[in-house]
Amino acid sequence: MSETLATASYIGATILFILCLGGLSNAETSRRGNLYGIIGMALAVVATIFGPHVSAAGLAWIIAAMLVGGSVGIYASR
Repeated sequence: MSETLATASYIGATILFILCLGGLSNAETSRRGNLYGIIGMALAVVATIFGPHVSAAGLAWIIAAMLVGGSVGIYASR
């Protein structure tokens, strides 16, 4: 992924995060706000993983951190 595309993805994710906060401020729009947050985070993660400055060693650290964070999140949600 080129640097320009990664930057555009980060800007798009930022906009989605702002829309997420606005959507979560009202009970009627919270479902849409949650969806904006999910899409924004997925876009940011994909842009980071396929970004121009990530090496194989960096990718291993990203995957390890996602596994640890996901495990803690699953444990905390129960």
